[in-house]
Amino acid sequence: MKRFPFLLIGLWFLTSIHAEPPRPGKDKEAKPAKEAAVAMHDKWTVDDVVLAASAGDFRFSPDGRSVVWVKTTMDKDKGEQLAHLMRTDLADKKEVQLTRGNDGCHSPRWSSDGKLLAFLSDRPAPKTKDKPKGKARKDADDEPKTQIWLMDPFGGEPWPLTDFSRSVSSFEWADADTVIFASQEEATLRENTIKDDKKDTAIIVEDEKHEPPARLFKVDVESKKITRLTGNGDRIETLAVSPDGKFAVTVHSQSLRYTYDNKIKPAAYLYNLDSGEPRRIFADPKFNLGPIRWAPDSKGFYVTQFHSNTPWFTEATVHELYYYDVAAKSHARVELDWPNGLNTEMHSEEEAAFEPTSDGFIALLANGAQNKAARFVRTGAGWKREWLDGKHASHLQSFRIAPSGKAMVYAHSTASTPTQWYYAKLDGVHATEPSAIAELNENLTQLPRAKTEVVKWKGALDEEVEGVLYYPHKYKEGQKYPLVLMIHGGPFGADVDAWEESWAYAPNLYNQRGAFVLKPNYHGSSNYGLKWAESIAAGKYYDLPLVDIERGVDALIARGLVDANKLGTLGWSNGAILTTALIARTTRYKAAAPGAGGAEWVADWGTCEFGDAFDRYYFGKSPLEDPMLYQKMAPFYQFDKVRTPTLILQGEVDRNVPVHHAWMQYRALQQLGKTDVRLVLFPDEKHSLKKLAHQRRKLEEELAWFDKYLFQTAKPENEALKTDSPLARALKLKGAKRDGTRYGMMEKDVLIPETVMHGKLQIGRFEVTRAQFAQFDKNYAMERGTENYPASGISFEQARDYCKWLSDKTGQKYRLPNEDEAEELYEKSEGTENTLDYWAGYAVNPEDAKQLLANIKDLRGKAPLLREVGSFHGVGEEDMVFDLGGNVAEWVMAKDGKGTLQGGSADQPADSKWGDNRAALEYQGFRVVREK
Repeated sequence: MKRFPFLLIGLWFLTSIHAEPPRPGKDKEAKPAKEAAVAMHDKWTVDDVVLAASAGDFRFSPDGRSVVWVKTTMDKDKGEQLAHLMRTDLADKKEVQLTRGNDGCHSPRWSSDGKLLAFLSDRPAPKTKDKPKGKARKDADDEPKTQIWLMDPFGGEPWPLTDFSRSVSSFEWADADTVIFASQEEATLRENTIKDDKKDTAIIVEDEKHEPPARLFKVDVESKKITRLTGNGDRIETLAVSPDGKFAVTVHSQSLRYTYDNKIKPAAYLYNLDSGEPRRIFADPKFNLGPIRWAPDSKGFYVTQFHSNTPWFTEATVHELYYYDVAAKSHARVELDWPNGLNTEMHSEEEAAFEPTSDGFIALLANGAQNKAARFVRTGAGWKREWLDGKHASHLQSFRIAPSGKAMVYAHSTASTPTQWYYAKLDGVHATEPSAIAELNENLTQLPRAKTEVVKWKGALDEEVEGVLYYPHKYKEGQKYPLVLMIHGGPFGADVDAWEESWAYAPNLYNQRGAFVLKPNYHGSSNYGLKWAESIAAGKYYDLPLVDIERGVDALIARGLVDANKLGTLGWSNGAILTTALIARTTRYKAAAPGAGGAEWVADWGTCEFGDAFDRYYFGKSPLEDPMLYQKMAPFYQFDKVRTPTLILQGEVDRNVPVHHAWMQYRALQQLGKTDVRLVLFPDEKHSLKKLAHQRRKLEEELAWFDKYLFQTAKPENEALKTDSPLARALKLKGAKRDGTRYGMMEKDVLIPETVMHGKLQIGRFEVTRAQFAQFDKNYAMERGTENYPASGISFEQARDYCKWLSDKTGQKYRLPNEDEAEELYEKSEGTENTLDYWAGYAVNPEDAKQLLANIKDLRGKAPLLREVGSFHGVGEEDMVFDLGGNVAEWVMAKDGKGTLQGGSADQPADSKWGDNRAALEYQGFRVVREK
């Protein structure tokens, strides 16, 4: 439901939630030690999505020669995302990792002289010998505290600047020697007394009287002395310090329940940092302020204003821009001459939709599914707007301007092009000579990606609706395909023509299954102007969006693209709310997967973190005023009509969409018994799933549900069958190609090896068998019944000659694997290997092996320890490549063109530390590679 900024901004944080996947750095020595590695392959997997990295919060050095940025990767050990700081030198694009370890780092800020870098982290401070015993003060709790750290951006270990009892929420440099920061005040005696009783975990809800104020402090870099700057009794939530260090703009929370009811608004102040004098600014109740950016000359600052016709709410708005003049003590709206205002998906302290320049600012303007980048220059009392141009100007997703104003870094992507950051020169409105930096997720460029297009259709009120359409990977014109709806959250959010593959929405996993994916920007979405955003308020929450979505589906059916009998729908947050409403009004959807979505609103009003504000805005009243309205609005009371198999996904500690929603939907569908329903709960997860295991599980459950009910490709699973058991391998082996009882295929009257795709390699499923090799060497002798044993006693020259003969016979190019290819395959070999250990019946150590090898010599000649190929599993659950690392050692082509043996064999122990373990001639064989 609702305010799900992580999803609403396209999972921008994941880059930018887009997750977009950050890509591995070019400096090999600087690669993160625990960066999640995703194997190169040509088919999408769940891990390609959940292990993708992201880049964000780029900051230019004062001299403009470097940028520091935050790289976020999924740490497999922690099972969660981990952020670290990177530095890119722009002259040579060299990339260096600045921070490491198991504790994340974020919010990098250069000192004004460029000599130091400050950042936030909750990493533990290093232990020092001179640190006094005990604590100088009592901490408010035992949780890790986010503190300000410093480091030399060009080398050396970080050190802590602050050691506050509370976490630092935000900070800025005032000058090269001083940092201004905001933090809650030290604990009171009462608070510490309560905390002394470790068994008392009671929480007093919205205890305004005892909530510690958050104030401004300054800290001296040299002495680490902290000085309190303000004595306010409320909580500073936003801080922006002027470039000259003389002023700070702050936004103060005045009420702990403001998020819930939007009644007591935050207050904005301008502080003179020399005198400490505060001045109330933007006091008119119409103002709802967003990101703040100072002009380079410190004479004023720009601020986003969330404008609407109901300014006492902040649910659906257009983002305007204001300029505040410090000397004049006044503000004025900047005329953007653009009714949709600024892009609404960028409104955080780290990423805003505008960046000041010396003569104005550059902005991304809201333009439906595609941003418009423009430069604004002040002309007297007005503004001149020109559209930014350059190779990527039409698809900028985020950007940062260099201090000189002569360069910029920006993120570029489309719905079918993974996010890439670039550095470019900036000459007025011209962004030129772009060069890639911060390259991440190299594996994504190797995967098939859906063709996409922005589509339009007539929706509710016969108004034009826009959406992003993803095509099946192997789309053929004239054919009809299944359709999966992916409905965005919000509702004040939008799906744009930008890359998004995340645990919440992973279109390419469905396109790979042969489906279209449609992401509709229904009435109420952002980026389409105020009328569109406000159109579903005051009781029309469901009315227009459901019509928009249904007509979008009908339009694709009418185009002959979509099979009307194969429709599915899913979404997270508000996307789940609309998914649930759809299946309560029509039975045409064959599968549904709502995640963290509601269907009943009375309890939601009281339990949701922003229940009163959201429900009163979109429904028009509270349930105390009109309880019957809430029953009328709730799809829950229409669940007797649901026939769509429904998978419900929910975080257990979600406050945006509390867990009671999932339980009520599950129980209703279960007790009605008219369709299949499944509930998956994620312990300790809030509205956005953070844990790697849970992100994986969400996608795996969702895909399995759609495979079963929409695509109807799911095969019955035998849960008693162990996947790596001999029985399971034998069952999988049944799919191998045969000619009668012989493994292989007949081609041009010759029995040839079967090859399968393993990664990018078309390799023999088995070693070349005796029956296959006898086609080449008519004198090759084999005992009856051993036709499917691997050909043994094969020299390198014979193996190489066989490949040439097979190529001539079939017209296909066959060869031996090369050393690198073979090494990768053998490293991934798993399962029981047909080595000496197997025949001995235990793990053979070197001493035992010496004795057993003497017995083996007595058996040599016909290599009786060999078994039929396929008896042992090597690598590749899907392609089933057998017997790597066992049975016979295999000839591969070394870099010098000579042959070398790799892999285990039936006459050698498995222990790789065993010295001379070259297989005897009788245990030498090979397999082939077929080139595409």
